[in-house]
This record gives sequence, C-alpha cells and structure tokens, in this order.
Amino acid sequence: MHTATYTRIVRASGLYDLFLTAPFATPWTFALLHAHLSAVNVRLGGPPMASFEPVHVLFACLMGSVVLLWSVLRIADPQVRFGRYDGIGRFLFSLWMAWTLAQAGMPVLWLFIVPELAWGIVQWLPVRAR
Repeated sequence: MHTATYTRIVRASGLYDLFLTAPFATPWTFALLHAHLSAVNVRLGGPPMASFEPVHVLFACLMGSVVLLWSVLRIADPQVRFGRYDGIGRFLFSLWMAWTLAQAGMPVLWLFIVPELAWGIVQWLPVRAR
C-alpha cells in the first residue's frame, strides 16, 4: 500500500482508539463503561464482571489516559513508524485479552480482540513510497 494510504490508516486507528478508550480515562466514565460492559457480557452468555476496587479503577484510568495520549499523537502526526509501534501494541493487547478470555470466559472480550487484531494486521502490511 502507498504511504499516504497507510498514514490515513494510522490516523483512523488513532480516532478509533480515541473514541473507544475515552471512557477508560476517568473514574466516573469508567464506572458507566464497566456497568455497560458487564451487561453486554451477560447478554453474550458470560458472567457479570467483578466489581472494581479503587486500585483497579486507577490502573484502568492510567491505561485509558496513556492510550488517549497515544491516540492524539497518531491523529496529529500519523507516521509509518507510529503505525508499526501501534501494531505491536495491538498484538500485545490482543494477547492479554485472549489470555483473560481463556481464564475468565468473558465473551465481551471478542468485541475488543477482533478489532485489535485487525488494526494490528493492517498496520503491519507492507508500505511503499509513491
């Protein structure tokens, strides 16, 4: 694919992350998201998600904040190397989500694993200059 197409993909992945991860950035939005994800998990045949203690919320919000910053960087400056790094990160996130799926049987995780893998794969496709 051409570099211009690839940088549009990097920017699009940043926008996707911005909207998907924003609820993880504050304790208040995370509480709403957690309740919603738990309900979806139950509808998909899984158990309700465990309640979070404040330290769990802290780590969720730290992750959300870092991903938001990383998203803004890729939106503002969608470089090929940022896309490659992002692809690696997505493969790692997918691995940890798959591990959790195997351990906890949370079908809601498929809604995250599939897009993460897809973004990771597309950001590791060959790029050529025009």
